[in-house]
Amino acid sequence: MHRFYLPPEEFSGDEISLPRGEVHHAFNVLRIREGERVVVLDGQGTELMCVVTAADKNDVRLDVQQRNKVQPLPYRVTLLQAMTKGKSMDFIIQKATELCVHRIVPLMAGRSVVRVDDVESKLDKWTAIAIDSIKQCGCPWLPVIEEPVTPKEFLDRNENFDLPLIASLQGHTRHSREYVDSFYSEHNKLPETLGVWIGPEGDFTPAEINDILTAGHHPITLGQVILRSETAALYAISSINYEMQFPGRLGPGF
Repeated sequence: MHRFYLPPEEFSGDEISLPRGEVHHAFNVLRIREGERVVVLDGQGTELMCVVTAADKNDVRLDVQQRNKVQPLPYRVTLLQAMTKGKSMDFIIQKATELCVHRIVPLMAGRSVVRVDDVESKLDKWTAIAIDSIKQCGCPWLPVIEEPVTPKEFLDRNENFDLPLIASLQGHTRHSREYVDSFYSEHNKLPETLGVWIGPEGDFTPAEINDILTAGHHPITLGQVILRSETAALYAISSINYEMQFPGRLGPGF
């Protein structure tokens, strides 16, 4: 069943029309026709089960048959990602969305070779990538993608995570499982908010690492080899999801 995206403010009534950008893809690429069943997502947890009532190159109209509200995960992961060059940052946005992160904070780290001149244009592009990703994977929740900041600017906000982590190439690291288990043992519950820092190629500068560790973030290992930044992001998020979603940990319904 094909999936489409409609902004939350347009999710009203029993009859809806797809946005202009979705119409071309639906009619000319997917060849959607009257009578077909499709799914429409709003990125805020709502899923509409619809039937196509009319379709042409200018408009695709849908009749809403059922509205579902999908629960978010009971924990929220913030990915603090040093910006990478080329299309690898787009790849990170795409895969982090598929892995259901709650928020992505692009970082202008000291060793990042990328600088954003047109922030609004870049955010629009990343949001479009995230929208395509939820349509592909079926997750009805869009991540929050923030404007790029330096590591120091983010630390100056004094945000608190239940479990703050940083992927580190330094010594004295532990597996994310150990931190999740320790938190559970101490609090008799799983962390609700987790933050994970991923550095650029060459890692964060020593000063940045010192600031992040001083702020209370725990260094985690990503294995025995040095990973590209985009691979490190997927590894870290996947391992966190695995530990947090281990059968029985989240309770009934998950």
